[in-house]
Amino acid sequence: MELNVVDLSRLQFAMTALYHFLFVPLTLGLSILLAIMETVYVMTGRRIWRQMTKFWGVLFGINFAIGVSTGIVMEFQFGMNWSYYSHYVGDIFGAPLAIEGLMAFFLEATFVGLFFFGWDRLSKVGHLITTWAVALGSNLSALWILIANGWMQNPAGAAFNPQTMRMEVADFYEVLTNPVAQAKFVHTVSAGYVTASIFVLGVSAWYLLKGRHVELAKRSMTVAASFGLAAALSVVVLGDESGYLTTEHQKMKLAAIEAMWETEPAPAAFTAFGLPSMKDRETHFAVRIPWAMGLIATRSLTTQIPGIDQLTERAEDRIKSGIVAFDALQKIRAAGSSAAVSDADRKAFEDNGADLGYALLLKRYVDDPRTATPEQIKAAAWDTVPSVPTLFWSFRIMVGLGLFFIALMATFFWLSARRTLDRYRGLLWIAVLAIPLPWIAAEFGWVVAEIGRQPWIIEGVLPTAAAVSSLGAATVLTTIVGFVCIYTVLIVIEMALMLRAIRKGPEPDEEPEAELIPANLVAAE
Repeated sequence: MELNVVDLSRLQFAMTALYHFLFVPLTLGLSILLAIMETVYVMTGRRIWRQMTKFWGVLFGINFAIGVSTGIVMEFQFGMNWSYYSHYVGDIFGAPLAIEGLMAFFLEATFVGLFFFGWDRLSKVGHLITTWAVALGSNLSALWILIANGWMQNPAGAAFNPQTMRMEVADFYEVLTNPVAQAKFVHTVSAGYVTASIFVLGVSAWYLLKGRHVELAKRSMTVAASFGLAAALSVVVLGDESGYLTTEHQKMKLAAIEAMWETEPAPAAFTAFGLPSMKDRETHFAVRIPWAMGLIATRSLTTQIPGIDQLTERAEDRIKSGIVAFDALQKIRAAGSSAAVSDADRKAFEDNGADLGYALLLKRYVDDPRTATPEQIKAAAWDTVPSVPTLFWSFRIMVGLGLFFIALMATFFWLSARRTLDRYRGLLWIAVLAIPLPWIAAEFGWVVAEIGRQPWIIEGVLPTAAAVSSLGAATVLTTIVGFVCIYTVLIVIEMALMLRAIRKGPEPDEEPEAELIPANLVAAE
């Protein structure tokens, strides 16, 4: 098979991004759980809570270190593999990344050091503030990254400048308050909280099965089950909000997720099961739940959800409009100065400029979109349909696991309330075996988000194929092999360190518990 620079560049970024996200959710969730545990320690003075904070802090530190190294590499790829993307939208996309590095990351990294080395150098309250600062920095990092990613899904607050041939910021406040970005942020961090909760729950369950560190394990499970249940429920609610925004801003993604080939009368049914076929352009053996999709996606009984066939017809119209914009753009640039641009060309671009990106889809077939045939326009319109089977099943696996997490957390919350956490060994084994599942759900979530945006690197603005660097396929393939080798070594090291720390268990903490000294003895002294 012929090596394609675009596909190889996508493969490399997907591999590094998915690998990096193995560490992000645990960092987000554990930072909050550490802050909660230390808050209890400061409020009660009980040594066991300090011991818990330090033990889970070690696992947090291992995960944080590997996550930082992989995240930095991922960001460098924008310059290495996606140089035209960086040129085209660097004014907008670069700002959130810069703020994330200058504010959130340095805040987090600075206080991580104080967290580990400040136990005997800071007061209890001072160290607690440090721990909450770590949690704040972790979540702020996610906020700015997701503002950047959300802008790629919904490019609000920006406009194309025909003189510079770049996207430029029109309203930075609109970029920051992008509803897609805000929905992705709260949904992603909630998923991180679930991941950390199940991790703590599973490791603690293993201790109970082995009869080790029982008091620490029971308290950890209680915190994890309580926090995790709230987080799991919020993931569902916030995921619903994210889906509602997809209906408004990314209609093709929603239609592909539902394998909805044709527009249905409102309210649309939800396809619980089916076998979508890109070749046949239909879903075989579909099992549908009446009205459900209409209620979820539109929150009404009368709003129609367009199907893939109708959306491709709209894409054809937008490609034709984009060709007009492309022609006007060439004339504007040929004029040389703004004063020399004719009113007709300026108006043609103003009226059709929003569809310029659709004309660029034709670059796959012709060098000059203005020479495209009707057949090529139709083919380019169908290129706007992402992989329907991939999205259909990725979404359902993610949702199914989310419902399982709610049931798991609710069960252990009920057991913790009854103080019977160690009574049912079968449930403890389920908690242990469930440890990898949140990562699987999170990775499938990113598959839905990113494959669902294809063929766009910026929705409706810049096709992925137009954003790559001028590199040879062999060069990109070589870097992929290098990343695979290095990242394999890193994951082996990370897993070995995590398993070693878990097997070793918490270090004994010799700090005296002041509240255990009877008050009458203090008075007698």
